[in-house]
Amino acid sequence: MRTQFSLTQLADPDIAASDQILRKCVHCGFCTATCPTYLMLGDERDSPRGRIILIQDMLQSDLPPDPSTVKHLDRCLSCLSCMTTCPSGVNYMHLIDHARAHIAEHHKRPLFDRLTRQALGMLLVRPRLFGLAMAIANRFRFLARILPEKLRAVFDLVPARVYGPSALEQAVLQPATGQARLNVALLLGCVQRPLAPEISQAAARVLRRFGANVVIPQGLECCGAIAHHMGDHHASNQRIDANIAAIERAGPIDRVIATASGCGTMLKAYGFIRRTDHAMAQRAMQVADLARDVSEVLSELGYRGNSGIPRLKVAYHAACSLEHGQNQKAGPRALLRAAGFDVVEIPNGHLCCGSAGTYNLLQPELAGQLKANKQAAIRTLDIDVVAAGNIGCMTQISGGLNKPVVHTVELLDWASGGPMPPALVNQITASKARTS
Repeated sequence: MRTQFSLTQLADPDIAASDQILRKCVHCGFCTATCPTYLMLGDERDSPRGRIILIQDMLQSDLPPDPSTVKHLDRCLSCLSCMTTCPSGVNYMHLIDHARAHIAEHHKRPLFDRLTRQALGMLLVRPRLFGLAMAIANRFRFLARILPEKLRAVFDLVPARVYGPSALEQAVLQPATGQARLNVALLLGCVQRPLAPEISQAAARVLRRFGANVVIPQGLECCGAIAHHMGDHHASNQRIDANIAAIERAGPIDRVIATASGCGTMLKAYGFIRRTDHAMAQRAMQVADLARDVSEVLSELGYRGNSGIPRLKVAYHAACSLEHGQNQKAGPRALLRAAGFDVVEIPNGHLCCGSAGTYNLLQPELAGQLKANKQAAIRTLDIDVVAAGNIGCMTQISGGLNKPVVHTVELLDWASGGPMPPALVNQITASKARTS
């Protein structure tokens, strides 16, 4: 498509990058077939093609973004399904991130929206504070019915149990149980720590079992994705730089691993995000080049399962940030099969579950419909458990499903000698109680 940026505008490296992305779009419309919001709403402005036009008009204009443009861009999940579908290679991820930063800088949101975003940006990236907030919310869950819709959505996601700091957070190095083949830095996540510390524990066990020295870099912060996707690039850049420094201090590292695929997608984008900072560009690219999802490293290490566990039917939920953001499609499924599980595909599994970082809190109505669609699709299957590679998806899908939802790495750990995932133990215990 043609663009009409001025030479002054193109002197801005972010505008220049977005200009190149915009020029690749040929408006073919393939993206509309896989865009969850377009399929739900039927509005061209809620499709990737429509949003690209809105972004072009917004960036080329010297005027503040109008409320309608902001509304339709806010409705974007950043699920990146459009990037998998696009035959022209349009990097919609970087384009929508730039658009959100532009909105944050040039548009004043209503007071409630500003306060909500500030609260999320403060709570979600601080595990202990977030855990405390969830524990308090759990005690006052009865207040949800009198609160505004967006606040009710928070209570819908409050877990029954919140965990304190785990021993893994204090472990600087956990050596491989056999011959060491890789040194890996493991991110423990932010929301994941108080909600599901068993994910990182399972990851550390199975990585060590197959030859990885697991390093927990001290001083590692949030990956920066929360702030970055809400348009606060100053805050996200600060976190990126702090994380790069923490990883460098951890010593020789061969891989940087995330078990939350949203974090992994962010890590792999560090090089692009910090490309214009001469002091950080090369260092950011080095970390991005080392970034892997845990499933990638287990495949690299030659993961294999042991006999002796039930051959469960596993519905594999393809987290958008893993399937579309990182282009990791076959790997997690192949690992589950290598572990001895029967992998079952979810109908319309390419469509987002509605979690999408903070989306289920900022757009609860649309997220709720996507959740209902995903759960309805899962209920059509004869399965034992749902596996996913992202804590956000797990939290979104599990509420009211009546099937255990676990992280893929928990099943891989169990199948190679680790303990049964707690969610499966709880399911089996509850099943026995009902039949006794």
